[in-house]
Amino acid sequence: MKRLTLLRHAKSGDDGLVARDFDRRLNTKGRRAARAIGKHLREGGTHFDRVIASPAVRVAETLEEVSAGYGPGIEPAWERRIYLATADELLDLIHEVPDEADDLLLVGHNPGLEELVLMLVPAQADGDRSAVEEKYPTASVAQIDLDSPHWADVTPGAGRLRRFVRPRDLDPAFGPDQP
Repeated sequence: MKRLTLLRHAKSGDDGLVARDFDRRLNTKGRRAARAIGKHLREGGTHFDRVIASPAVRVAETLEEVSAGYGPGIEPAWERRIYLATADELLDLIHEVPDEADDLLLVGHNPGLEELVLMLVPAQADGDRSAVEEKYPTASVAQIDLDSPHWADVTPGAGRLRRFVRPRDLDPAFGPDQP
């Protein structure tokens, strides 16, 4: 069995100080939320055999904060194809992961991550899938169990959503209307 964990980058600033979307940085709330998610992953005993991440600045900063909460063990391979990728493109990338890795963390952006969860997890699934359909907020984590022993064989509808955790599930201060 394979486990896929999808982490959306944390909240970035809207300060307009950067010319490119790729260079946007996290805001203070985003940094705190990412650190809380890292701590949550550590406390839940989650581990990763492989980490693949978009090289966008806000993703790199998200991983710095997640690592601060999680501790050692999150060392990404930077993959430019994740930036602005569709669900199909992300699935193609997953198909390339070596089978020695059983637990994969993929860190990137919406709408691709949300669409990937909805692609992999059948519609008749539990309430967590409905929460993903509603919104996949920044710094949220979806963990999907896949029955396939090979990443290359992962197909749409083949996953079970193990959990979906939003920062506000850990602390209401991370909710959408909080500073």
